[in-house]
Amino acid sequence: MSRKDLGLLVLIIVVGTVVAIINPRFVSPINLANTANLIGLFGIFAVAQAFVIISGGIELSVGSIIALLGVIFVDLVANGTVSPAVAFVVVLGLGCLMGLAHGLLIARMGLPPFVVTLCGLLIYRGAARYYTEDATAGFPFGASFPMLEWLTAGRFYGVPHSLIAFLSITVVMGFILHRSVFGRHLFAVGKNEEAARYSGIDTHRVIITAYVICCGLTAVAAVFIAMYTRSISPSSHGNFYELYAIAAAVLGGCSLRGGEGSIFGVVLGVILLQVLQNLVNLLGIPSSLNFAVMGSVILIGVIADQQLSRRGKEPGVVRRAKRA
Repeated sequence: MSRKDLGLLVLIIVVGTVVAIINPRFVSPINLANTANLIGLFGIFAVAQAFVIISGGIELSVGSIIALLGVIFVDLVANGTVSPAVAFVVVLGLGCLMGLAHGLLIARMGLPPFVVTLCGLLIYRGAARYYTEDATAGFPFGASFPMLEWLTAGRFYGVPHSLIAFLSITVVMGFILHRSVFGRHLFAVGKNEEAARYSGIDTHRVIITAYVICCGLTAVAAVFIAMYTRSISPSSHGNFYELYAIAAAVLGGCSLRGGEGSIFGVVLGVILLQVLQNLVNLLGIPSSLNFAVMGSVILIGVIADQQLSRRGKEPGVVRRAKRA
């Protein structure tokens, strides 16, 4: 565990303890289960975002992808067009294709990630509204899909399946990022793409793969979130989710300049954001201030981290200055 992760863990414990003292409902089984469920739902696409950020890019279309793939999944299942398993495969395939398109435009055509994914945000949101004719997508009254509902919204000994899925994905993605050749290449590309290319790394393939992983995992999150909400308004479903994912990744130690980050740090970032969300609800803070509170705490955390990092580097700088 790095010093940054340790600091984040301490912050989560301190904030959680303070909230629990002020409002004991924070540690009630129902509240903890609901918080764990939200950590699982939001954590999947936050981990996905980390891959793109480490590569030196950014993915701004996460919320729109969740809206479009969510309405497609619900439509396919609700109308009985295909079985839920096939619908999941279709949605996962579409997500990977979106990531492939983003990766090709960025790596092969040299377009800025910000522009490509911002256009994706607009295109997918518009497509979702057109697909549903701007109506809310949902299951027919009385429709029931017991196995699908159990898999996506059920619990195993009180632990939400979304959290189990998130932890499983985290283990796999942690191995890929920190123990595989691809992971080392991803860090190298994010740190210095030019140097990575001269050292023999196929930088285009690495960047494209990062976007495919990101959008593929976002598709998985879209299915879980669609089954959690049960109805999807294409104009608002998933709004600001991309900012949430970016905030969790940055809080977890991912540098927006690329080349830095860890899966464990992102997990801690997701937990901290959900604890803050819970804090706002339990302390009776007006929901209109929700984003303001979260943004302020994140800003304070980033400033504190920067100051601590500078202090940690100062002795070395001073020593070098004295030798000079």
